[in-house]
Amino acid sequence: MDSNRLSMVWRTPQPSSCYPRIRNAHCARFLSIRAQSSGSDERPIWLPGLSPPQHLDGSLAGDFGFDPLELGKDPETLRWYVQAELVHSRFAMAGIAGILVTDLLRTVGGRDLPVWYEAGATEFEFADTRTLFVVQLILMGYAETRRYYDYISPGSQAAQDTFLGFEDALAGLQSGYPGGPFFDPAGLGRDINNARTLKEKELKNGRLAMVAILGVFVQAFFTKTGPIDNLLTHVSDPWHNTIVQTLSHG
Repeated sequence: MDSNRLSMVWRTPQPSSCYPRIRNAHCARFLSIRAQSSGSDERPIWLPGLSPPQHLDGSLAGDFGFDPLELGKDPETLRWYVQAELVHSRFAMAGIAGILVTDLLRTVGGRDLPVWYEAGATEFEFADTRTLFVVQLILMGYAETRRYYDYISPGSQAAQDTFLGFEDALAGLQSGYPGGPFFDPAGLGRDINNARTLKEKELKNGRLAMVAILGVFVQAFFTKTGPIDNLLTHVSDPWHNTIVQTLSHG
């Protein structure tokens, strides 16, 4: 090796000692990116990579940043939508459970029960349909009126001497979460301020139930049968009894 090449090799700077500022700046930027990434990962978003709208800051249970139409941009409107989703979720969960259980008893259990979309026309011996409708209208109207007033003024419906001495049992934990021995006998949500996990589980199941019951409605419209009947039909011939054949014949 000649002296010029030896001098060139000898004077070649080593990366670990030559560019400390560049190396440190690169490391600092890398750590900053990692920190930002880990911070965003703490809050799951319905579509990774999207930035959630400003009015959905993650403080609400079940908030995954989904509001493409910005329906909840107004704070008061968002507060109303939160309660509306809770009510619809609970009705959907009760409804889909009732539909599936009665349909299962009708098809597999051998019970003489009407399919769910004909249940409203069923006549009972102890009362006629009009009487049942009026009674349900009064009871549901009373319950929904009290719920609405509790939404307007949280805690007002548990004031003393407002409900025949049952005020303590009906005292709500938060707006939309009645609690008490009637609605939370196990006391799972007693510490409602720290019950975010339970709230999110309820909302996830409620949203799934709303989608499921919409599917049951559409299925009944096209097939004129219940969900268990549709499932058994599909299982009997899964290659020819699918949604494609159903829609093409409809």
